[in-house]
Amino acid sequence: MADPRVEKLAQTLVEYSVKVKPGDWVVIASNPLAEELTSEVLRYTLRAGGNPSMLLGVGSTQPIFLEEANEEQLKWLSPFDHLPFEQADVYINIDATENTRNLSMVDSQKQQTRSAARREIMQAYMRRSASGELRWTLTQFPCQAFAQEADMSQADYADFVYRACKADQPDPVTLWNEIEADQARLVQWLAGRKQLHIRGANVDIQMSIEGRSFVNSTAHHNMPGSEIFTGPVEDSVNGWVHYTYPAIRMGREVEGIRLQFKDGKVIQASAEKNEEYLLKMLDQDAGARFLGELGIGTNYSIDRFTKSILYDEKMGGTIHMALGASYPETGGKNQSALHWDMICDMRQDSEITVDGDLFYKNGQFQV
Repeated sequence: MADPRVEKLAQTLVEYSVKVKPGDWVVIASNPLAEELTSEVLRYTLRAGGNPSMLLGVGSTQPIFLEEANEEQLKWLSPFDHLPFEQADVYINIDATENTRNLSMVDSQKQQTRSAARREIMQAYMRRSASGELRWTLTQFPCQAFAQEADMSQADYADFVYRACKADQPDPVTLWNEIEADQARLVQWLAGRKQLHIRGANVDIQMSIEGRSFVNSTAHHNMPGSEIFTGPVEDSVNGWVHYTYPAIRMGREVEGIRLQFKDGKVIQASAEKNEEYLLKMLDQDAGARFLGELGIGTNYSIDRFTKSILYDEKMGGTIHMALGASYPETGGKNQSALHWDMICDMRQDSEITVDGDLFYKNGQFQV
């Protein structure tokens, strides 16, 4: 018997996250492991009048490409790579994998070369997302590999996922609309403010948010939401942070990251594990050592670290700061092939003040 929560999640993705309209070109990118959810997303896309295209990938092919490709092949992008991000109306990405560590043994220099080659695609995706031309969402299917990564049984992990996505509720679409309205008051309180200071046992950072906007992010771009985020003024970030959770990128787990910022730029960086990989990512282009995003997680149904950034950055009681590319809708101007979210726990002895007013304390909003 099919899990009814899968159908509810598919309906929410199509009707709330990307709001498919008649005539939309909808690209659905997925993995065969997520067939159950992919089929339901296709069903609801057709019911909404969308014109779907299916892109199915197998995770084991990516390490083969990176291992075997020469530099010229790493830098070459086919027209198909560009099309979904430059011409589609909607992009729905359903992630699943056989092995979350597929890329852990791949040469990081090759990963950097491939990432740099995709910079124009990333810029087009961010530009069209900010203008509303491209409505996109990303979610993960609760497959066995993600459950193992989270140190949970597959059944318990599925419960965690559907709870975080509100797919276990009678009417998820209405619930997400209510959450969006509630978060709007936080964004409104922050509007027009100038200076933000984050203090705690693991962080002491000041930054300007003057002229920048906080985005009320529920479950439109990421399922699950929620967070509020902005792009700090690029040369304004000063201070230090010790990230309390591992930062995971392309199968590499980097632990114990410490960063020191001066006038916006990371001037010192270290890690207890995989420091060499961290430094290579930071040196890939001129924007990689600058903050592109500050986000505050608001989903208190996400109550544990699962080693999946999709969930972990939304965790209630945490902040995340991304090195690299800014989201243009925040007013951020930083450009980079990198966008790497890193998470810091704020649930004890921590606070955020904005223009001297207390906004957030020990993981809870104070306004």
